[in-house]
Amino acid sequence: MHRRTLLHLVSVAPLLLGAGSALGGPRPAVRVRPSDAAWPSADEWAKLKARVGGNLIKPAPLLEACEAEPKGGDCRTLLKSLQNPYFIGDQPSGTQVSGYLEAWAPAPSAYAVAARSAAEVAAAVDFARRHSLRLVVKGGGHSYLGTSNAPDSLLIWTRPMRDVAVHDAFTPKGAPTSETPVPAVSAGAGTVWMDLYDAVTTKAGRYVQGGGCTTVGVAGHIQSGGFGSFSKRFGTSSAHLLEAEVVTADGAIRIANAHRNADLFWALKGGGGGSLGVITRVTLRTHDLPATFGWASGRIKASSDAAYLRLVSRFLEFYSNSLFNAHWGEQVSIRPENVLGISMVSQGLGGEESVAIWRGFIDWVRASPDDFSIVEKMEIGAAPARGWWDAVARRKRGSDSMRYDTRPGSPDTQAWWSGDQGQVGAFMHAYDSIWLPAALLAPAARDRLAETLVAASRHFPVDLHLNKGLAGAPPDVIAAARDTAMSPDSLTAFALAIIATGGLPAYMDLVGLKPDLAFAHRSAERVAASARAVRQIAPTAGSYLSESSYFNADWKHAYWGENHPRLSGVKARYDPAGLFFVHHGVGSEAWSADGFERVGSDVDLGPGSSPRSKVRSADNRRAGAPGRESATWGD
Repeated sequence: MHRRTLLHLVSVAPLLLGAGSALGGPRPAVRVRPSDAAWPSADEWAKLKARVGGNLIKPAPLLEACEAEPKGGDCRTLLKSLQNPYFIGDQPSGTQVSGYLEAWAPAPSAYAVAARSAAEVAAAVDFARRHSLRLVVKGGGHSYLGTSNAPDSLLIWTRPMRDVAVHDAFTPKGAPTSETPVPAVSAGAGTVWMDLYDAVTTKAGRYVQGGGCTTVGVAGHIQSGGFGSFSKRFGTSSAHLLEAEVVTADGAIRIANAHRNADLFWALKGGGGGSLGVITRVTLRTHDLPATFGWASGRIKASSDAAYLRLVSRFLEFYSNSLFNAHWGEQVSIRPENVLGISMVSQGLGGEESVAIWRGFIDWVRASPDDFSIVEKMEIGAAPARGWWDAVARRKRGSDSMRYDTRPGSPDTQAWWSGDQGQVGAFMHAYDSIWLPAALLAPAARDRLAETLVAASRHFPVDLHLNKGLAGAPPDVIAAARDTAMSPDSLTAFALAIIATGGLPAYMDLVGLKPDLAFAHRSAERVAASARAVRQIAPTAGSYLSESSYFNADWKHAYWGENHPRLSGVKARYDPAGLFFVHHGVGSEAWSADGFERVGSDVDLGPGSSPRSKVRSADNRRAGAPGRESATWGD
């Protein structure tokens, strides 16, 4: 019997691995594809469509108009629309980045359930389990690692679930009567952070901890851990999760909070999206809104390598003494052209206070005009926090700090930061991140830290995301984050070093901009060299799950550290058959790289990978993008 035929039979015949369980059912050796005899019939798909209220669709390729007529008007319109992250998010086959070099490329699912309720999600999960389908979940579609994208799959698309409700007093289900209600906000799984910022801050005058990029999906962000611009004061979004409604592998709709399914609740807080179930609704604690949000930005250039080392060292001293606290976050960039880029934000400080804090450092720079020059004016200030995400007011003022969704009928609140435009549709060449322990800021270690950062920048820019490390945050913030599944390295890090680059969208080859593969690979090599240099001072440090290398060989330790065994236990309880699979997700080691074949000691599929697995994996890879660097990435 041909090996492929045997594998088809294994997927549908009684030759199933293990006895299964009430939660997950039997353990299939392979998942079926549209070309397989076991693929659901048209009648079976019709029955699913009826169960989900008619919301079963067959996604078309995102670039279908351009593939049909590359120089036609429809293609030109599409390419313009693809500059709008809301448009991309509104497409069932859309992904916010257009792939990752030698890793993955966008590909539409065979079918998608455009879910509008938890019941419809449950129906899709049940169908996928019974028919041994590859399942993929997408809300915002911002996964750099391509986890919301898979060919030959059934997509659960939660984008339509964008309801938001603000609560003055919320109590989780099952809580004792003695538990004090707290202000909160509930949101459907398809919401993005701008939806919540508009409802909670602009309209209600409160704060919810979310991501810096306004179009990132709320549910996915929470499951990744969830840093934002003001995390040094408020922590991570996952730490503020009060309750989640989630569909598990058995098709059950469950409530997960501190009182019900507490182990699953913990795992959802940073354990990774798409691995444990499908979140359909979240409820997050909200907070008093600071009076002001502020900023400090500019670029300083050193005239020599020696002067640059002095500049970086002096800034680290200034940061350690004056900015390493709950007020300041966001980024500084250590660049190869001897430029220190500053793009920071603050909370709770007035403009004059901020200017006073920075005055000593700026005076130090200006005191050495032969060594340093301010090549981009230092801008320092503050404004009422309630207007920070007020897209309507910004648009009326003609502000260029945001870009706006101008499609007819789109809500006037849909906007994104202009600084995030470069990420829209970008093709990733390489990405890495490293938690930098706060101990490196100690006076005895700071010189080596400065030397290492400058040495690394000779290969590629190093961005220090100072808000993506909780050292320096208030004790209660760190304690709350400790009760999540994220790597404990995040609790003792003063920053997350991100070294990353990408090029113009991969689909720009449709208008004649051909991929420069040599450039892309050279860029990836430079990123790797820079990351190796940084790791010399943090050799055991982990990475941030949602902002990391696709090729991270030590991903279990990097993403979760000592929390990984506990996560594996939760996975075994709620998804023992491994229905939910994402690249480098909890339990993914039991499957082939594309998630279609079980591997390891659980099943004997013969030596090595099967020809089927190798061919299919190659189908989902794309190498190439035009040559344009960008080193500013993050949520």
